[in-house]
Amino acid sequence: MLGRLNHVAIAVPDLAAASAVYRDTLGATLTEPQALPEHGVTVVFIDTGNTKVELLEPLGENSPIAAFLEKNPAGGMHHICYEVDDIIAARDRLKAAGARVLGDGNPTIGAHGKPVLFLHPKDFLGTLVELEQA
Repeated sequence: MLGRLNHVAIAVPDLAAASAVYRDTLGATLTEPQALPEHGVTVVFIDTGNTKVELLEPLGENSPIAAFLEKNPAGGMHHICYEVDDIIAARDRLKAAGARVLGDGNPTIGAHGKPVLFLHPKDFLGTLVELEQA
């Protein structure tokens, strides 16, 4: 079921400042910021060749990232994303095994234009897991 690692997401309080660290200090090439109002975030991706790093900044009052940053004001790792061949089959298998799918359980469209789901961190060793349709 589990496919390749798609990205590791880092929540940041200031996307421009975080982008500058990756660009100027690490020499990374970054995408342009992309607002995702349906997810309450603005994102920038860094391609590392074998996977990506996603920088997330809160967008709007109800951003799920805002609560994370209240607890971690400097930012930090927010979630890890894996690809799956069939997101509906993966969801059904995980639910049957007792895993909790966040939201209403239906995929939404993520930053890459593909269906995504999030899994409760308490079911995955304290890590928020995102699944993305390959």
